Amino acid sequence: MTAMLHVVQYLLADSFRKNGRLSYLDVLSGFLFSRTHRIVITLRLCQLVDRQGIFFKLPLQLCKALHRISCHLAGVDFPWRTEIGPGFAITHGWSLVVNEGTTIGANVTLFHGVTIGRTDRLDQDGVRTSAYPIIEDEVWIGPHAILVGGITIGRGSRIAGGAFVNKDVPPYSLVVGNPSVVVKHNVVPDVFNMVHQR
Repeated sequence: MTAMLHVVQYLLADSFRKNGRLSYLDVLSGFLFSRTHRIVITLRLCQLVDRQGIFFKLPLQLCKALHRISCHLAGVDFPWRTEIGPGFAITHGWSLVVNEGTTIGANVTLFHGVTIGRTDRLDQDGVRTSAYPIIEDEVWIGPHAILVGGITIGRGSRIAGGAFVNKDVPPYSLVVGNPSVVVKHNVVPDVFNMVHQR
């Protein structure tokens, strides 16, 4: 699969999550009129151009500038190098902060105020070790939740608004509170307009 085809499929999947239909027109509309969807599109464009090699340095700088402007207009901090699967959705978005070392799976939903960040450990000799969250497929993360460190949020889990999560979450779990606690197992994933992967 070429990089271009890969990105087009992801763009369509992201648009499907937002609108419930596969349409190039919806991708264009999302870029022009949706502040939260625009940052997903510019992120994917940056990653596409970055994969093209050294001859695309100038276009990459232009894409990165467009992504920075999009993030500013959306009120989010969302680095373009963040790895994200298809069918990504941001709801409301204001004050969303994601560390670029984070890995996000398919059909993930993030709400406003979510923080996904790294943790750092300093050894006695001053060597810094950083760890980043892994968000598996079909995870729903509610408003103002905080996820930090080298943790894995299991597939299909739901993180309630305001939860502080710094340990692994088993698949299909409901997590609440600060500190976080799993209050329910075998929950049904909360994914609107799910993108089915081949």
